[in-house]
Order: sequence, then C-alpha cells, then structure tokens
Amino acid sequence: MKPGTAKPHVVVLGGGSAGWITACLMHKEWAARGGSVTVVESPDIGIIGVGEGSTPQLKALFDHLGIAEADWMPACDATYKLGIRFTGWSDRPGFESYFHPFPGPTDLHSQPDFFLNAMLARRGFDVPAHPDPWFLATHLADAGKAPQARPNFPFAPSYGYHFDAYKLGAFLRDWAVARGVVHLPCKVLDVEFADDGDIAALLCEDDKRIAGDVFVDCSGFRALLIQQKLGVPFKSYGENLFNDRAVVMPTPHAAPFKPQTDAVAMRAGWRWSIPLTTRVGNGYVYSSSHLPDDAAEAELRAAIGMTDSDQPARFLQMKVGRVEHSWSRNCLAAGLSQGFIEPLEATALHIVIATALEFVRAYESGGFTPQHRDAFNHSAATRFEGIRDYIVAHYRVNQRQDGAYWQANATNQSLSDGLKAMLTAWFTHQDIAAANTAAYGDPHYSAMSWHCLFAGYGTFPPPAKVQPLPPAAVAGDMDAITAMLKACAMNFAP
Repeated sequence: MKPGTAKPHVVVLGGGSAGWITACLMHKEWAARGGSVTVVESPDIGIIGVGEGSTPQLKALFDHLGIAEADWMPACDATYKLGIRFTGWSDRPGFESYFHPFPGPTDLHSQPDFFLNAMLARRGFDVPAHPDPWFLATHLADAGKAPQARPNFPFAPSYGYHFDAYKLGAFLRDWAVARGVVHLPCKVLDVEFADDGDIAALLCEDDKRIAGDVFVDCSGFRALLIQQKLGVPFKSYGENLFNDRAVVMPTPHAAPFKPQTDAVAMRAGWRWSIPLTTRVGNGYVYSSSHLPDDAAEAELRAAIGMTDSDQPARFLQMKVGRVEHSWSRNCLAAGLSQGFIEPLEATALHIVIATALEFVRAYESGGFTPQHRDAFNHSAATRFEGIRDYIVAHYRVNQRQDGAYWQANATNQSLSDGLKAMLTAWFTHQDIAAANTAAYGDPHYSAMSWHCLFAGYGTFPPPAKVQPLPPAAVAGDMDAITAMLKACAMNFAP
C-alpha cells in the first residue's frame, strides 16, 4: 500500500451484491478527489445467492447513494420486510411462534412495558410477556401492510427488503458503471506482488495486468486474495454453528403475502420463505452431520408442496466463520471472502456495507495509510463475533429438544463469554440492557432483540411455578399499548 495515496485506485475482485455494493460506496467516497474503482468480474463464476433478505442497513445504503425505491425495487423484484417470524423453535404452549421486528420509533412507547412484563415473567409472575403484541412492526406484518405511512404520521418503522440477489447485483453494476466505475469481465490467473509484500496487480487472461493501490477480495468462499495469496487464516464457527449446507428451490409467487421472512424450524435446521414479486424463495439450512442431502431435499419439498414437482433443487455448501484479519497488507476482504454467518438473521449485506464504510473512514483518517488497520480488524472481528453469538443463542435456547440435532444445540457448551453472560443475565433476572452493554460494549443487537428472542421462546418458569402478580406490583399496560398500536397501524396501507 503506497503511503498517503489520497487518490486511491481500488480494484475489486468479484462482482455480485458484495462486490458492487463495495464498489458503489468507495466510488461515492473517493471519486470526487480523483480516486477510481475497477471491478474485475469473471463471467464464468456465478453468484452464490444464499439469502435474499436484508436488514434496514440496505435501505440506508440506497439512501446514501441517492437511489429511490421506485427505481431499484421493481428492477429487483423486491418487497418490503418488517422482520422475521420464527416458527417451531419452541414447543412451549403459547410460544410456538414469535416475530422479531426491526426497531422503530414507536417502540419507545411500548418497549418499556414489554421489558417490565418480561422481567416479571422471568421471576415467575403470571403476566403477558410474549413479544408479539408489543411492537408496531409486528402488527403491520401480521396485517400485510407496507411500512409506508400516510403523510400525517411521521413515525414509520425501520424496514429491510426481500430481493432477487442476481438482479440486485446487476442493478448496482449498471448504476455504478454509469457513474464511472470500470467493469472488466475477465478471469484472474495470478497475482503480482510488490517488493514490500503488498499486492501490485491482478494478472488476467489475454495478458491483462490490472494495477491498484487497494484491492478488495470479493471472490466468494474461494477468498483468492485474502486467504490463498496472502495466507490469512480462516476461523471456523463450526463448533458454535452446526449448519453447513443449504438446499434451495423457488415456488410460484403467492399473493397476498406478508412483509416478513419466515424461518421455520425443521428436523436438522430451519427453512426460509421469502416473498418476491415474481416468486417465493425457499431454502433449507441444515447440518450435513445430522441429515444427508437427499433427506434434506425431501423434507424441503414436502414442506413447500413440491414433492411431485420436477423443479430441480440446488445445493450450496456454507463455509461458516471469518478470516482472522479482514484487512491484510493492502487487501480488504468483503462478502463471503471476509466470512459468512448462516443467513438466519439476514446479516450478510449488513456486514458488507459496514465493512466498506468503516474501511473508508479508517483509511482516510489514517492519511490513506495502514495506520488504523489493527483497530479496523478488531472492530470487524467484534462485529462478526457479536452477530454469531446472537444467532448461536437461537439454537442454544431452543425449546424443542425432540431430536439429536436440537438436543446437540441445546447442550452445546462452545459459547463465548459474552453469550454466557447474556444467558446468565436472563435466567438470573438481571437487567438485559445493562448486561448487553457489559458483554459487548457497543452491541450489534439491542436489548429489544435479546428480549424478543428469549421471551419469544417462552424461556420462563414452567406453569406449575407461576404465581399471580401481587396486588402492589405494577405490570405493563397491554390494553393501552394494544390500543395505541392499532391506532398507529391505521396509518398504513397494504
């Protein structure tokens, strides 16, 4: 990396959503100062496309780039997403399903009462503590309403999207190229190194040599630059997360649909259902150690009514974990090259966006040198670990335990200190917000998310130990909250 290169030439290896998001963001930040971005994309390598859902950070990306929903959503078959409904992760009566909403401004009025009731329920008192009634996003999703409020209602919830991953990558490619990003469809054969050990250029077929100051590895699970060429070790999450395979299959579009992702527990994992405007995306994420591929396909086909269909299924291998250092020498890893946490909370693109933006800030503030590389790598690793812990918690506290797979997850002791602290805090009636800050500093998941997870599974004392609320105690006013949320929901249309 050339010290002090204030007009960096960035070379992105690989396209797809990760490559083009990174290219768009770096072009927006550095083009005005004379920087440039080139994307080298092999036409022979397809997009993995494991998930087709996002968190609200994708909306923030499009807002940052100045791309209107009316322009990109129809082009990518996109629909709105208000959260995720988890079904079958608990067998406890009344807790067979729960909704994890994205946080929104109206939560400030309902969340305190929910937290209060959850605390009382954790102590064994008979109060309503299921998360579903307490949040506007849940009410809107259940009613099939979009997160677009009437002009007189200024408190719209946060939301993400469902989309066709192939079309999203193509849309961003066209948008970027139209604004000056260079697109080179060619195959990389080797890498040329400078004397100091940095990457000097990509060597491509037809004797093309593509030089740059910063190289971004978006080559997928191959991790051609960050792992194969620079030798950065990979840290597997296999002992924390057992799922390593997915079988995917679309079904015809079904209307009306709800603006939510469905995550349904299965024999050895879970399946997603994602509504697009043209089809429904379905996939079964599972552990190959607990279920063979043919059995997983059969189980998915039965669940989505495709047992007698000749529609082919597609299998994907998942390399779950992260590289030890996301920024090595003058190379940044992004997307699957940086790491992958199974798509349960649709965090893949969120991590891509956060990685690109944080790298831009770190590189600039360090005078376009590696000055802040260690701090950046620590932050990226912390982000991955925090997201991993929250997803591991879904499995660790499952209330099924009806098979080898779910029992193995429920008894898994390969937990981080942070996750152990959160579990201890919940079951010993501690303040979850305070415990979250103590465990993770600037946590990726809010106290609301942890409450929805634990309470949604019904991890409260069994009914035999539940006591009536003492007359002097005060519980959250569910009737008032319900009335408020119903009134708010009247400002939204299907």
